Amino acid sequence: MPVNFDNAATTFPKPESVRRAASAAVAQLGGNAGRGGHSLSMKSSAAVYSARETIADFFGAQPENVVFTLNCTHALNMAIQGIMSDGGHMIISCLEHNSSTRPAATLASSGKISLSVADVYPDDDMTVESFRQLIRDDTKAIVCTLASNVTGQILPWKRIGKLCQKNDICFIADGAQACGIVDVRMSDGINILCTAGHKGLYGLTGTGLLISDGKYTIKPIIQGGTGTSSADLSQPVLLPEALESGTLNIPGIMSLKAGVEFVSKIGTEKIYRHENAVCSRFISETERLPGVRIYRDISAQYVPIVSFSIDGISPEAATAKLSEAGYCLRAGYHCAALAHNYLGTENGTIRFAPSIFSRESDAAALAGEIKKLLTK
Repeated sequence: MPVNFDNAATTFPKPESVRRAASAAVAQLGGNAGRGGHSLSMKSSAAVYSARETIADFFGAQPENVVFTLNCTHALNMAIQGIMSDGGHMIISCLEHNSSTRPAATLASSGKISLSVADVYPDDDMTVESFRQLIRDDTKAIVCTLASNVTGQILPWKRIGKLCQKNDICFIADGAQACGIVDVRMSDGINILCTAGHKGLYGLTGTGLLISDGKYTIKPIIQGGTGTSSADLSQPVLLPEALESGTLNIPGIMSLKAGVEFVSKIGTEKIYRHENAVCSRFISETERLPGVRIYRDISAQYVPIVSFSIDGISPEAATAKLSEAGYCLRAGYHCAALAHNYLGTENGTIRFAPSIFSRESDAAALAGEIKKLLTK
């Protein structure tokens, strides 16, 4: 079995409880949730609502404001396009994933909105000031990743949330690399939290979340069947139905509920501590190797992700060799063009990302394989 250090893309392996929950859903939840009053439908509806309650409790939200999506990209598109549908000014950070930058850039290039990009620094004071200086009278939203998917750098999202509250700006947070690893709550000043279900929350792929605090109306970008007000040709306006057109992914939702319960039982503090120890071992074993560059700043804070490069070997060639040795890592631009422009990594990087199931000994063995690449 290959050793997976590409958990920032999707966690693997999944907890046994997650696998059991998905299997049980396929075997027992055969009804279409919210579509019909028969026993199969009612049982599925109750299971889905129970998942909303579990997730709402984890993030400090209301169950009706928990919207199930296909992934974090889906959630961010709904949030960005839904909030900015009537125009205005939006600010994003220079570390954003393409899930945020592409919808934002598309709206800007079509003349529907104006867009600014805030610089991020190792110093949190400078980062917050960078956002503050870009705020205008027509600024409607700030979109900010809680942690970079390239380097893992943690942004001062609580302070950015307070900045948004002070200026009556909608704060849309991308929690894909933070949720399940560090404690994230809607009370941090977040108005709309978008995150993946299949990464730090350990659900199956094809799952994501959009969680609202209810303050801002998100105009739907998809309309269709919701199981409610079916005689009305207009899309429902209340959450979650307004943003959940079509049949829900019930096995995925049940896996996500089980994943959140798994994380809750262990605790994000313990998960972070374990994964950070694996990263620290990897760094200690590789930083002394000639030709290896690690993209971290001693002044910044990071989630357990390490981005690095090897002199004289392209990221793609290096990860191909490491894959042959049994280690899975991600090479390239990680769907984050702005972040690589910020880093100056024109050829991309190699990303190391452990999970709760990773072992320090495997990180050390991987460093040994990297050393072999340097001697060839």
